[in-house]
Amino acid sequence: MLASENRLKGEENFEKVKNEGELFQSENFAVAFSKRDDNQKSRFGFIVSKKISKLSTLRNRIERALAEAIRHRLNEIKEGYDVVFLAKKNIARRTTDEIMKEVEIFLRSSPITK
Repeated sequence: MLASENRLKGEENFEKVKNEGELFQSENFAVAFSKRDDNQKSRFGFIVSKKISKLSTLRNRIERALAEAIRHRLNEIKEGYDVVFLAKKNIARRTTDEIMKEVEIFLRSSPITK
């Protein structure tokens, strides 16, 4: 589970990242990220809407897979970023391992990693 200090909280923070941040598109998710003006730990948020699935268990599985992939790579991520993962419909048909591998591919090519 991702630590509380690494969780992005508050609707205004999510909106700020989505509106002002850079956007990266993947097959199964989009990632919006923005640099903060501090050197605190990077924070991550996950949006998996009911458009993805009406089943809360499936939405929660997707969110847990995204968070777990980030948790495994926290030591490689630079400080001072806010990051929001926005799930796409295709992600519902992916296994947890496939989701985690896709997040790792994003992290390798993104400017938020060391």
